[in-house]
Amino acid sequence: MITEPKLEDRKEQHYVAVRTHSAMNDLDTAIPQGIGEVAAWLGKQGVAPTGAPFIRYLVIDMEALLEIEVGFPVTNALSGDGRVRAGVLPAGRYASLVYTNIDKGIEANYALLKWGEAKGLVWDKWKTEKGDAFGSRFESFLTNPDEEPDQTKWETEVAVMVAAGNGRKES
Repeated sequence: MITEPKLEDRKEQHYVAVRTHSAMNDLDTAIPQGIGEVAAWLGKQGVAPTGAPFIRYLVIDMEALLEIEVGFPVTNALSGDGRVRAGVLPAGRYASLVYTNIDKGIEANYALLKWGEAKGLVWDKWKTEKGDAFGSRFESFLTNPDEEPDQTKWETEVAVMVAAGNGRKES
């Protein structure tokens, strides 16, 4: 299932994450490793995350590598340690939707981008020699796999920031 997309203004969100490069086929390894590494680091710092783990897509080249960050939102800015980095999801206007079933990720991302295109939205993205770079594009894992082992029941939110001055109307 894929929910109807929506537009909303979001405040900035501090986070900590590990940055890596991964092929699409390797995300099923890179994501859990990143989540585990950052969760362990947060535990050592005595800091609890303020939301679900996520993957932030910095640069996407579906045929080659994706530059990603895997991490958790936190309440306040933290200092990283070299491997674990602090970051901020910027405030702005976001289009988002929620999908159920881990295997629907590509379909859901495509649906959100096509919906935005049909609405005349302009994404905060630009071309680089390594692929499409995004100001803020991420997926938040809303289902805890320890509580729900069936991946077909996992819920994930996809959110993409709209370029400044664009998409200010509710839809």
